[in-house]
Amino acid sequence: MAALNELSAQEIGRRLRIARENARVRQADAAQVIGVSRPTLVSIEQGVRRVRIQEIQMLARHYGVSVNGLLRREAVHIDLVPRFRKLRETEDEHTLEAVRLLNDLIKADVELENVLGIQRRRNYPPERGINEGDVTVLGEAHATELREWLGLGQGPISDIFSIVEHGLGIRLYQRRLSSRSRIAGLFTYDENVGACILLNANHPLPRRIQTAAHETGHFYSTRQMPEILEVDERFLSRDERYANAFGRAFVAPAESFTQSFLELKEITGKTTRRLIILLAERYNISRQACVLRLEELGLVKKGTWAWFENNGGITDEHVREVLGGLPERQDSGKADADRLVSHRMSLMAHAAWKRELMSEGQLAELLKVSRVELRGIIDQIELGDRETDDLLKLAE
Repeated sequence: MAALNELSAQEIGRRLRIARENARVRQADAAQVIGVSRPTLVSIEQGVRRVRIQEIQMLARHYGVSVNGLLRREAVHIDLVPRFRKLRETEDEHTLEAVRLLNDLIKADVELENVLGIQRRRNYPPERGINEGDVTVLGEAHATELREWLGLGQGPISDIFSIVEHGLGIRLYQRRLSSRSRIAGLFTYDENVGACILLNANHPLPRRIQTAAHETGHFYSTRQMPEILEVDERFLSRDERYANAFGRAFVAPAESFTQSFLELKEITGKTTRRLIILLAERYNISRQACVLRLEELGLVKKGTWAWFENNGGITDEHVREVLGGLPERQDSGKADADRLVSHRMSLMAHAAWKRELMSEGQLAELLKVSRVELRGIIDQIELGDRETDDLLKLAE
């Protein structure tokens, strides 16, 4: 933990303000806790008046955080809530849940990287902007540009999550939200932590693929603006219509998608359920997204998906008949989301503990788990490491 005088009054004040806001405590109530007036508390949070150690202890206790967590040199103090709050007139519980989860994930991720000296590589293309022109046309063009910039060619993308996380260097998290949450994904950007995306791991893989592509559109076009994507949003802003067009074009590029459709149709003679199932499977997208993309490209009549829906749909049973079973796609993101702490975060936490850079208590607080749960994570990795000790001897 850094000594109180190692941090500037402005930095301590900023950390106290974020901790108070996260705890949803009013300035007047916080001032009362330490026996000062509200203007004095404002001065403390602005770094004009330096906080005393007794005051910081009382405030930390009231905010439900540790003094160590407030003063630790490597600690990351960010607050995404205000910037997302500007997006909406009303703030519902599911939005708040998703924003707070993303905030906690980024904080833990960045702090562990700082402690371990890990440098995250950013491979950001220039921000393109969408102030002028037809957003659908822009979305198509920009998706093609980014694919070329990444060297993806025109074919289907086998693993969009790796491209987002490792190809572009975006922080990508897949975690489960409440079962009733309609949030599909969040995007935000901060100069200090970079671009970040949260995907709702409750959603099936094809849906998360589409959401990842959608959020990548925001990253490519207007990354300074945070964004929340809900399932079946009715009001679509210019930014959202752009991101939708970008996402569809990114996972199903017009040229190759059209060619694939025409090749299949040459065999089937018409647009059938079988054709849709095979095409969707090839591009790792949902049957609905596949048909809507065909409608968008003018390859089938508008209303084709509605027709399917009104005539029995394209069900999993249809897929079993065509493919001989439901496709067994590897979904490591959902498996990781079912863990208490992701694999990467667990490994970093274990490394920080192993090198005695952070205590179990500090790690438990950072990862929002109990000490017992943290101990379980460490023990599991320790056991695995011991089992591979013989492998190291073999290599010698």
